[in-house]
Amino acid sequence: MSKTYTILIVEDEPLIMMDLEFAAEDRECEVLTAVSVAKAMAEIELASHIDVAILDVTLGKGETCLPIARMLEQRDVPYILHTGDLDRQEEKVRQLDAPLIAKPAASEKVIAAAIVAAEGEDLAQIRLAAE
Repeated sequence: MSKTYTILIVEDEPLIMMDLEFAAEDRECEVLTAVSVAKAMAEIELASHIDVAILDVTLGKGETCLPIARMLEQRDVPYILHTGDLDRQEEKVRQLDAPLIAKPAASEKVIAAAIVAAEGEDLAQIRLAAE
């Protein structure tokens, strides 16, 4: 029997969120979701445990995932970045030492990469899972 992982998904696009959520549930993961920095931080505070997070870099209303990433780092929770805004957000992405999966990407592959990250694998293994 495989381990059940708790995944925090931070994504402001409803269809992408839904696809990721369904893909995580297909892998029997517990899913927490947030569309904003405030909601994500509340989820992190309230959750008894989070194994891994998937963060969209650019969120609505000019927000970025940077404060969420820093909070996860303080709690030793691994995360992956899932973004289509590399051109506009390259500087922020470079500040974060995390695996990056560019959009568009198959939700199943993003979830597979998140699970590999939760298992403590290195960056090369996470990238392989996303291919």
